[in-house]
Amino acid sequence: MQNYPCNIFNQKLNTANHLKLDKDTTEKTLYDYQVEDLNTIFKYFRASDGTLNLLYQLPTGGGKTVVFSEIARRYIQETQKKVVVLTHRIELSAQTSKMLSGFGVHNKIINSEVKELRDQDEYACFVAMVETLNNRLQEEKVEINNIGLVIIDEAHYNSFRKLFKYFENSIILGVTATPLSSNIKLPMKDNYQKLIVGESIASLIKKKFLAKANVYNYDVSLQSLKLGISGDYTVKSSDELYGNQSMLGKLVNAYTEIARGTKTLIFNNGINTSKYVYGIFNKAGYNIRHLDNKNNASERREILQWFSETPDAILTSVSILTTGFDEPTVETIILNRATRSLTLYFQMIGRGSRILPNKNKFTVVDMGNNVARFGLWNAPIDWQEIFHFPDFYLENIKNDEDIEREFIYEMSASLKAKFSKSKNIEFDVKAEYKRIFALGQKSKTVLEDSIEQHATICIENAEDVFDARILAKLLKEEITYRVRQYSYCIMNNTKNYKEWLEEDYERKLRSNISKKFAARM
Repeated sequence: MQNYPCNIFNQKLNTANHLKLDKDTTEKTLYDYQVEDLNTIFKYFRASDGTLNLLYQLPTGGGKTVVFSEIARRYIQETQKKVVVLTHRIELSAQTSKMLSGFGVHNKIINSEVKELRDQDEYACFVAMVETLNNRLQEEKVEINNIGLVIIDEAHYNSFRKLFKYFENSIILGVTATPLSSNIKLPMKDNYQKLIVGESIASLIKKKFLAKANVYNYDVSLQSLKLGISGDYTVKSSDELYGNQSMLGKLVNAYTEIARGTKTLIFNNGINTSKYVYGIFNKAGYNIRHLDNKNNASERREILQWFSETPDAILTSVSILTTGFDEPTVETIILNRATRSLTLYFQMIGRGSRILPNKNKFTVVDMGNNVARFGLWNAPIDWQEIFHFPDFYLENIKNDEDIEREFIYEMSASLKAKFSKSKNIEFDVKAEYKRIFALGQKSKTVLEDSIEQHATICIENAEDVFDARILAKLLKEEITYRVRQYSYCIMNNTKNYKEWLEEDYERKLRSNISKKFAARM
């Protein structure tokens, strides 16, 4: 892989009466795929009349900030016009300003403390929070002259649209990992004329720029979740599902089995859920902290520093860490939530994808059927089609019932080991239902046969009735799965009915185990 110095373009600066770039900077480098994208972008810049709206896609971890910082440097150098970079969060403004400075772009942050811009002639570039700049422009307290290029970071957010009217005579370059609008009613194709697609995740993994994801899926029934006006699951319904003891226990077991001792980020959909997660992990003796948007700046810095410096740290949070957060040492991402946002899905997993000399893979634990909904993180995806036909894409996202129907439960290795004395621990509910139906027998025979099989393997691997009952409790997830498969077969899939079937199944299983041991005696 070829690295190119950022001064590859070799234009010389005329210092008299022209915008200057800083000389005292650390030399930055671009990789060949970044240079290729940059050259493509400038090809469109030069072919335009100065009023082009262009969108650029590059995966999280691909170096979007590096690319657009070099674009800003080169644009200022070639045109002697100024650049505005828009962000939607204060952390991103500070990080972007620092990166631009590293490229020699003398810039000023326009934040809430900046009321006027009397010193604007001293700067070639301005980094602004979208709401702050909008307020200043509306108040007519700020007027930035000679703006040729506006760069929008995380361009899929719709809050930026309100500023477009102020830059009608400028080139607008939106930058995002996912060119899909955060609002289905406001597609990105309405504001951008062309999409340039950068390197794929699979290619960046192959070229060793991103770590490989090892993915583990857990069976979760999401039919209790409700969709809000945003098109994603509501916090209230998510808190009710993910805050119950069964789901919290499943989460701890998943971490213990797959990720124990690794630096872990847990993403939740609600603050209450995140606090419940903190409580149960803390009680289990794990090294965990909780972070949400109610933490002040100093608390946030302290928590993130602890997370960075602690090898086995677990950090549970809401979506606050999906953007503007970079901690390459993260080893495990747990999606303790479901989402219908493709952007959020990529953002969450992307937090673990940074590569290091001693890290070329990371773990993803999916507790929300997200992988089944969107596909694997590194799978091919047609961004052009999504950009041009977003309605079609969104309408064809798999619904939760279809995902549940297709899910195939697999007993974990550690659980299988507890039933090692049994020759066969499998039971296919659908196949058994077809057999029973063909024989003209009652459908409830399927569950009776399933209970008989479960009781048998519990007894075969137990010393006494008490051991067998303990083993039966460990089968709770498989029981839930079998009951759900049965309910699909008989076309009665209501929540109350399935809950009653599960309780009845567990009661009959305990009774069956007791009878079998009594018969032995």
